[in-house]
Amino acid sequence: MSLPSQSVALLQAARDLVKSLPADAVLLLTETSIDWDEVSRMLAGCKLFVAAENPALTKSLRENPDWTVIDLDPEPLPTQERMNAALLKAVTDDLLQPGAHLVALYNGIASSDADAPEPVDSLSVIHLGEHLERMTSQDLRILGDAAPIDVLRAVVDLATEIGREGREGQPIGTVLVVGDTRKVLSLSHFQNFNPFRGYSRAERDVRKRDVREQIKEIAKLDGAVLIGRDGIAEAACLHLGARGDGVTMRKGFGSRHMAAAGISKQTSAIAFAVSQSSGSVRVFQNGEEVLHIEPLARPHVWQPFRLETQEADGDGTTDGVE
Repeated sequence: MSLPSQSVALLQAARDLVKSLPADAVLLLTETSIDWDEVSRMLAGCKLFVAAENPALTKSLRENPDWTVIDLDPEPLPTQERMNAALLKAVTDDLLQPGAHLVALYNGIASSDADAPEPVDSLSVIHLGEHLERMTSQDLRILGDAAPIDVLRAVVDLATEIGREGREGQPIGTVLVVGDTRKVLSLSHFQNFNPFRGYSRAERDVRKRDVREQIKEIAKLDGAVLIGRDGIAEAACLHLGARGDGVTMRKGFGSRHMAAAGISKQTSAIAFAVSQSSGSVRVFQNGEEVLHIEPLARPHVWQPFRLETQEADGDGTTDGVE
């Protein structure tokens, strides 16, 4: 198969940008198979990452030893969400550094023919340093006075360690709820015995590393962990019963994130949802996601980007540059 002329022009532009910026790699986000021999020829000398939402296509791409294939969930998502997922996975797997520069090629223009989308019709230059920065105490100040900074920092450390390490080699997903303990308890019920019952305050203070290590073990159990705004763990194995009324959740999130958003909407608590699949930590307040934390060696805050496309002059190609 031959590549459309605009795809050829964009591949040439990507190769030139890698050399002139310089950029660390090219990311090709595809929805369909294309002339891979031509792609290899035109991007010779460039580090190439390829991501596809089609499992069968992903499997075939792995046959080329010169490419790095990034696995994406097969569920259809908007281009921006798939781009976010691909870049975050590359950074989490140490394939890219948080400050890397990328040239991204993708299908960004809606087509009236859904069965035959253009393989590549857009290009963006992405500076990951603008979107993935080391987390500082200043980032936590967005949460206001919901809890002291030292408590929030301890919970972030706990959540990101769970997301990064899992437990005994297995990934773990959980929800950590901080603050407004009485109301949270009134809207929830226990799914098992409360493992914190009978322990002193000092033995339940999440600001202590040994306490956080114990909570990692408890996080393997079903249900959320409730922590007071003073940093004292109050309950675990909680089924969060707050309704999701008024909560709008982006596609791809499951019941865990909905429960976290719902409890933060119905109370003044803050909820930290740890994704079992990616280890990412999303922080909800007032029913809204206010922080997205990546559990790298040191936690990083992720700021999503927008992909903007515009018509190029003359040759009919499309160039989307962030």
